Amino acid sequence: MNFRKLFPCLLTAACALSLSVTAVAQKRNPDDRPRYALEIHNPLPEAPTEELIDDRSPAPAKNASAEVRFQTQLFGAIESHLGAPYRFNTTGPNTFDCSGLVWRTFNEIGVNFTRGPARSYWAVFEAPPANERFKAGTLVFFSGLTHVGIVADEKGFYHASRRNGVIYSPFSEYWLSRIDGFRRVPLEGLQPIAMKRQPKPAVVNLSDEGTPR
Repeated sequence: MNFRKLFPCLLTAACALSLSVTAVAQKRNPDDRPRYALEIHNPLPEAPTEELIDDRSPAPAKNASAEVRFQTQLFGAIESHLGAPYRFNTTGPNTFDCSGLVWRTFNEIGVNFTRGPARSYWAVFEAPPANERFKAGTLVFFSGLTHVGIVADEKGFYHASRRNGVIYSPFSEYWLSRIDGFRRVPLEGLQPIAMKRQPKPAVVNLSDEGTPR
């Protein structure tokens, strides 16, 4: 066959093949993946995954809340009577002996028990754990169970003193040397109540306070 006659045919076939290969190259990469997958990008770094943390504070225990309420009410009741004079066998609201002050204070915050002399509270209530002896609200007894006060903290206590009436006294050497022990008034059922002075109850001859000053 004459080469001159074949040349146009070969040229046409070569052009067609070239266009086909070009079209395939535009659609696919050599590894048969889409072309956009080979485009070079500079993506922003992924934000680090943050672990979800519940930063809410745990709800206070119910007994802790009751303890705070008890102390707030207790000291409020005591402070309302500070300076009241001592008078044997009275429970307020204007004069007190030591066991009468204890009874009145707890009664005003909704903790009820039978009014009696200091030694009766010793007999009825249980001893607290060693680490709660100087905890606010603990009863502290002196001089052969003839005198009782209410612990404020490890530094002092409240009581009705014969000489000075209702006062706060530090745990001085005088008082520490006379401590008989401690008792804790149970607080089950303690409810928030409005602080107010209660009417004077009937006087009963049960007090046996001794001579602590």
